[in-house]
Amino acid sequence: MAKNLLIVESPAKAKTIEGYLGKDFVVKSSYGHIRDLVKSEDAIDIAHDFQQKYEVPADKKQVVSELKKLAKEAEVIWLASDEDREGEAISWHLFETLGLKEANTRRIVFHEITKPAIIRAIENPRTINYHLVNAQQARRVLDRLVGFELSPVLWKKVKPSLSAGRVQSVAVRLIVDREREINKFQSEAAFRVTAIFGKGREAFKAELNERFAKQEDAEKFLNDCIGADFNVKSLDTRPAKRSPAAPFTTSTLQQEASRKLGFSVSRTMSVAQKLYESGRITYMRTDSVNLSDTALNAAASEIVSAYGQQYHQQRQYKTKSASAQEAHEAIRPTYFNVHSFEGDNAEKRLYELIWKRAIASQMSEAQFERTVARISVSTRPEELVANGEVMKFDGFLKVYLESTDEDEKEDNIEEGDSAILPPLTKGQLLSLTEMTAVERYSRPPARYTEASLVKKLEELGIGRPSTYAPTISTIQNRGYVVKEEREGKTRAYRVLTLKNSSIAKEEKTEITGADKNKMFPTDIGAVVNDFLVQHFNGIVDYHFTAGVEKQFDEIAQGLQEWTVMIRKFYDPFHQEVETTKATADRASGERELGVHPESGKKLSVRIGRYGPFVQIGEADDEQKQYASLRAGQMIETISLEEALELFKLPKKVGLFEEKEMTVAIGKFGPYIRHNSAFYSLPKGIDPLDVAEDQAIEIILDKRKRDAERLIKTFDENPEVKILNGRWGPYIEFEKLNVKIPKDKDPHTLTFDEVKALADATAAEPKKGRFGKVIAAKAAPAAKKATTAKKQAAKKSPAKNAPAKKSTGKK
Repeated sequence: MAKNLLIVESPAKAKTIEGYLGKDFVVKSSYGHIRDLVKSEDAIDIAHDFQQKYEVPADKKQVVSELKKLAKEAEVIWLASDEDREGEAISWHLFETLGLKEANTRRIVFHEITKPAIIRAIENPRTINYHLVNAQQARRVLDRLVGFELSPVLWKKVKPSLSAGRVQSVAVRLIVDREREINKFQSEAAFRVTAIFGKGREAFKAELNERFAKQEDAEKFLNDCIGADFNVKSLDTRPAKRSPAAPFTTSTLQQEASRKLGFSVSRTMSVAQKLYESGRITYMRTDSVNLSDTALNAAASEIVSAYGQQYHQQRQYKTKSASAQEAHEAIRPTYFNVHSFEGDNAEKRLYELIWKRAIASQMSEAQFERTVARISVSTRPEELVANGEVMKFDGFLKVYLESTDEDEKEDNIEEGDSAILPPLTKGQLLSLTEMTAVERYSRPPARYTEASLVKKLEELGIGRPSTYAPTISTIQNRGYVVKEEREGKTRAYRVLTLKNSSIAKEEKTEITGADKNKMFPTDIGAVVNDFLVQHFNGIVDYHFTAGVEKQFDEIAQGLQEWTVMIRKFYDPFHQEVETTKATADRASGERELGVHPESGKKLSVRIGRYGPFVQIGEADDEQKQYASLRAGQMIETISLEEALELFKLPKKVGLFEEKEMTVAIGKFGPYIRHNSAFYSLPKGIDPLDVAEDQAIEIILDKRKRDAERLIKTFDENPEVKILNGRWGPYIEFEKLNVKIPKDKDPHTLTFDEVKALADATAAEPKKGRFGKVIAAKAAPAAKKATTAKKQAAKKSPAKNAPAKKSTGKK
């Protein structure tokens, strides 16, 4: 056997590293964490310094068994998990679970997977950093306690099956608060005046330096400009520079990949993980903007050879965040001379973005000549201003320009960058070609995208590089927030145009409020948020949550004892939980909308067991009626008129094949029910507008598509089908989707052959988190664990029950 066993977190990383080390090394993966807090009530012993009880889950027992065997046979065990707190905790879990000894265990870290970095790490081993372990332990314990104690309160006071989390609840609050800002926002209109002077290549645009609130004032200004003289009052020309952005941190990479590539935060991290594990980029969880000397030299060499000496300007960026975690490098290419590579398209695009950003950070400033011309109007005291810009040297812009968020852009105007002005002289008389006054509306704050939410959390000091992606995924998975596209509304605006000494007036329309891939709170998200704000304000207070993060940092630096920190948090928090259980009223977000115009009964809207609904009648009314809210409608904003519309469904729209067709709205949106079958309404069709002919067309269209999917059925069992799927033909056998081998023709398969393929698929072992095949014999253990989990859940209301484990001190 090999003398050395080196353990990393993922199989992809193991494969890359194995190629760098000789036959004396065996490189194996732990497939992430190998143990976790038990799911039962005694997971965390609150009375005894929050000691935790851990277990190896069923799907990791085979991995642990193999690692134990290899560790016994090796002379030296190298723990090479990631270099952040989570990675340090994984090394500690490995040390404890595998029964390792300090004498022959080495902890190594590296922020890039290259042969020199691996060799350098092996030459400079250290021991496990228990300050970092304790910081991770503190976060894990605190988050488990919060979830364990808060969730049952939500089940009792709001709705069953809810859960709460410390960072997640703050993220939801940000989105709820922003939605309410938008709902309260009163848009104000004002007229923006622009003028075009000259013609052809000599034409340029200028803008009035103020706006008019009233149309008559804008119209008077245009009238006064008829026959007026326009002179260049002043010309100010000066040099200007633009500097490149710092290399990527986790947060800025997530933001820029969202803007430029359209990636979600979780996709960015998944693709970056693959790039890191294949040795293409440095570690992707970092809040540092620092570059190593090696990287600076490599970037300089690449810039000089590719673009010339004049394009190089070395910069050493410093991390602004006082709470920056361990001293990592920024995210950068491992080798600057690799501009791109062949392979997966998403990996290639993200790599090129990282390469450009890192290279640009070491390039010269872009140099411009900026001109501001102020233009006087002989009949008015106001001035028009024209901005011009000429690039003298492109510098870093040859490679990369940072994008901005939508909410950082000017209101709804096609501004673009400054144009190039024609040659102008002070006192020059200008010829007016056209002048317009366009009504523009102030815009409410923008809803958060995933990327802008990350930016806000980072600004507030909430969460860390490793927590942004899981936080955003969690709040969506829990149904507190949805990321979706919503249509805008049509709005009229007025335009006045002065041309050839006459003013034309017209009214135009525009779409306002349309949103794509934005974060919207759900009703349940808003109700849970309000409940937490009222009864557990500390949990959702931005400053308090940021303060907790700072305390984790202090624990990581050895400045604070983690159990003391948790005790200070837990005792008052637990008391709040007990008080709320005893005294708080149920929260449903109920709102009265008015009375039914015909029956005179009260109309109200609230959260129920199955989601938000409108009710006609009081609680004790035996003839009360209910209707579920439609997608995009919210308890806080639905009007009486909109609520009354909901009671028009379900509605019968006619007969087809002597069976009724009924339009209704279900869990997955509007649909037509016909002869016990369901047909979803295509997007954009209002269920209230569906007529008989249209309903028949939708049904026939669905049948046609289903028929085109169907390849074959069997007399032996009509429920078994061979279908055309997205990735080719497959078998639908009871609850199984069965692959068809390439050497089999789906059109000639017999029922016996289909059954044999289905039986073989059902017997196949399942795959674990990293694609690791878990032995089929582990299935009974997993089933047993699931049963135990359900029994524990009955005893204890917590979804994430606390756990007990050793203190982590040596």
